[in-house]
Amino acid sequence: MHRENLRLKLEKYRPATEEDAENKSRMLDFLSMHDDCFERSLPIGHFTGSCWLENCDGTKFLLTLHKKIGLWLQLGGHADGDSDLAQVALKEAREESGLKHVELVSEDIFDIGIHLITEYKGVPAHYHYDVRFLLRTSDPNNDISISDESDDLRWFESLPTNFPNLGCDVPIQFNKWQALKNRTGTKTC
Repeated sequence: MHRENLRLKLEKYRPATEEDAENKSRMLDFLSMHDDCFERSLPIGHFTGSCWLENCDGTKFLLTLHKKIGLWLQLGGHADGDSDLAQVALKEAREESGLKHVELVSEDIFDIGIHLITEYKGVPAHYHYDVRFLLRTSDPNNDISISDESDDLRWFESLPTNFPNLGCDVPIQFNKWQALKNRTGTKTC
């Protein structure tokens, strides 16, 4: 039963590309095969919750330079048994950004990705089945603070093209965000 909510959200999710459709299918299979799919203790992989976090007027987005991975990525992290990945994304966004006022823009999945995480400090290589949600801060000051999981944290107005260590899914999420903004218009704080 704890997997049903995610199954419904994944079934509702509309893939943007063929790779996206394959990831959706792999996620649904993984979800149905592993009762403990939200636990880090599952050695082959687990679900994670992350977000595309925009500022209050929707003109900027937040990325973190992940300390372990060394890439600029969206905020997010392990579910540690929590099957409500939207709540995981909210918790991780607050912890990793220092922002107190963060909310879901939609309960629907914004994006998905599956990535092999290489062995690190004795933890074997495994997959992250990352489910991403669109979040927004209502803080007009955009006051952020770097957590111990990051080497840097920045607001961006456009896709940083001069960053050699930009995560491969960031441009995909940026394009989805731009398309959504074009459909919905700008917001006010």
